Amino acid sequence: MPGVIEKAGVAHAGVLAALHEQCFPPADRWNASAMAELLALPGVAAALICEGGQPAGFVMLRCVVDEAEILTLCVLPACRRRGLARQLLAHALAMACDLGAGTVFLEVSVRNPAATELYAQAGFTRQGLRKAYYPDGSDALILSCACGERKAD
Repeated sequence: MPGVIEKAGVAHAGVLAALHEQCFPPADRWNASAMAELLALPGVAAALICEGGQPAGFVMLRCVVDEAEILTLCVLPACRRRGLARQLLAHALAMACDLGAGTVFLEVSVRNPAATELYAQAGFTRQGLRKAYYPDGSDALILSCACGERKAD
């Protein structure tokens, strides 16, 4: 059964921070204040996915002119391998296109093969590498996808 997606705003900052905390190592976590600040910025949009009426993950992106960047995407460890991340990614790509983006970018750790595979299946291709980008010293792949080429649906 697919998850139920709803728009997330500043009022959801605490929920999003709690989800983020369960999905990322301490140095990579965003607290409720950081979430609220991001969500208040122009061009930032987020979507929360619930499963069985409970929050299971979310995606946040920022759109500027004709480009969008997926800032974060996470699904609770207990809810993974059920297609929720794929559903969130498809929703994020649709949001970006609706906001006028022609291209969507993101960064993903080279130490996250599951996410890298998800993005490849959705049509993202490698554009570059940011050395030692993450607090743990790992590199980040820079990926992009043209809105018209999305495959995540």
